[in-house]
Amino acid sequence: TGHEPQPDGSTVIRNLLRSTVAAATHELIAGRRPNGSAAPPIDWCLSVFVDNAGVIAFDDANAVCFKVETHNHPSAIEPYGGAATGIGGCIRDVMGTGLGAKPIAATDVFCVAPLSAGTPGGPSIPAGCLPPARILEQVVAGVRDYGNRMGIPTLNGAVWFDERHVGNPLVFCGTVGVLPRDRIRGAARAGDAIVAIGGRTGRDGIHGATFSSAELTDSHADEFGHAVQIGNAITEKKCLDALLAARDFAGGPLYNAVTDCGAGGFSSAVGEMGGELGAEVHLDRAPLKYDGLSPTEVWISEAQERMVLAVPADQLVDFRAVCEKHEVELAELGRFGTPDRSLRLFWHGTEVGRLDMRFLHEGIPTPTREALWDPAWGAAQGGVRCGHGGGAATGADAIASRIDAALRALMAHPNIASREWIIRQYDHEVQGGSVIKPLVGARSDGPGDAAVIMPVPDSTRGLAIGNGLATGLCADPYLMGLAAIDECVRNLVCVGANPDRIAILDNFCWPSCKDERNLGSLVRAAEACYDGAHAYRTPFISGKDSLNNQFVAADGRVIQIPPTLLISGFGIVDDVEHCVTMDLKHAGNLLVLVGETS
Repeated sequence: TGHEPQPDGSTVIRNLLRSTVAAATHELIAGRRPNGSAAPPIDWCLSVFVDNAGVIAFDDANAVCFKVETHNHPSAIEPYGGAATGIGGCIRDVMGTGLGAKPIAATDVFCVAPLSAGTPGGPSIPAGCLPPARILEQVVAGVRDYGNRMGIPTLNGAVWFDERHVGNPLVFCGTVGVLPRDRIRGAARAGDAIVAIGGRTGRDGIHGATFSSAELTDSHADEFGHAVQIGNAITEKKCLDALLAARDFAGGPLYNAVTDCGAGGFSSAVGEMGGELGAEVHLDRAPLKYDGLSPTEVWISEAQERMVLAVPADQLVDFRAVCEKHEVELAELGRFGTPDRSLRLFWHGTEVGRLDMRFLHEGIPTPTREALWDPAWGAAQGGVRCGHGGGAATGADAIASRIDAALRALMAHPNIASREWIIRQYDHEVQGGSVIKPLVGARSDGPGDAAVIMPVPDSTRGLAIGNGLATGLCADPYLMGLAAIDECVRNLVCVGANPDRIAILDNFCWPSCKDERNLGSLVRAAEACYDGAHAYRTPFISGKDSLNNQFVAADGRVIQIPPTLLISGFGIVDDVEHCVTMDLKHAGNLLVLVGETS
């Protein structure tokens, strides 16, 4: 779909993700197979690729949504703040889905260099890089503190070690939410007030969008230290409470649309919400953390904990009262709708900016890039590199043939060793909906396949949450992508999810795609997403990508991350009474192998 073979053997792809990830979902919804033949249509996807999170039906009255994002570069220079604002931003994505969803679960996946790097006797780390042990400790703490303080259980995750993450760790944060099915869509209307609630605007986060797309170097901390936002979970919790109260107001929602401030701050939020209407924004009305900000800084700052809403004029009084009750600051910045569908910015009454919304949304130039898949090059780039002193990990190859020695060596390998020390830091019981916890077994100290939560308290229907990550197969990203989808689906089914009601998300983290071989490997992975989604009938409903993950050392070395595709998913559990965990229950039980192992 969307791939046009050429006479010279090459292929033209008009839009990579639209023709693979999105195409698979739309074909599944429409009831079409890749060959064009008919298939049973999927009718439980309620909102895909158009909102801050993807939404599927949970039951007749409720829907659930899921969003996963990365916060890699901020976490490389300030791991605690980078990870905290990463999970905080994902929570706001859920808050800004439809007319607002309630966050009920969080996920996190971290990819870092082996913890021995930068320690006495361990491998050295390049100048400008933080020790991996510090990065992992602090990103865990950032997710832990933000989620725990907001009362959101962190239920699922993973950690992957590879020495190629020494200059560019990966921090994936995800949030699952629940909302009424009659609240999954909203849209600003002409005349609605542009209202900002939550945190104040500061310089923190300015150029955050630029930084996230930049190539990391040994001087990135000096260049972009200000680009890491300062988070405050308590402010966001108050904002969430006020939002849900206004959504569920006795006379109906007090606003027509809501979104969070993305990487471009007010420019992202107002620019998206007013795309069909235009907007008039008075930047001097925005509450500031301190004096001295220019109108440009107010407009583009990524400062945290802020939501933007479209509030009808006749509901402003009630909306303001709800915010005051929850101690949430509110500012009326202007109005949606201009006669010429333009975006107009004012500073103390003076017009300081004007842009046509058609140009803003439709005037983006489309680059043309060359992609090349070279299997020999891919094989050289692949494998897992986290052995002692470098090189590919070999497991028990160098160990005497005694089974116990081999087993101990494998269990000590960083990609197999216990994550209990991380999991125990998260509150996975808060909100009282956790059915299957992250740790299972008689002593609750063994890893589970996936978590299960009850989104609706008076229902026995559950929601399984899991992931798949197969970076060890990155020598061929097509096989890696299929394996990640397969692992995610199997993890969900193994705890009781209905395989006919599973939805997934993609997060590509890639080295620079200016290199045609890296771009070729990305195409391979995207094609795997198309084929895997159809094979398992698991639609993609959302995603987020980060395509410039590499580090340039002072000596000119370029350290590229391994191609990484995280597949996150959730699936409906028809009755939590029938959930299953992976631990053996009784002596004498039979172990049965289903399928073939090659």
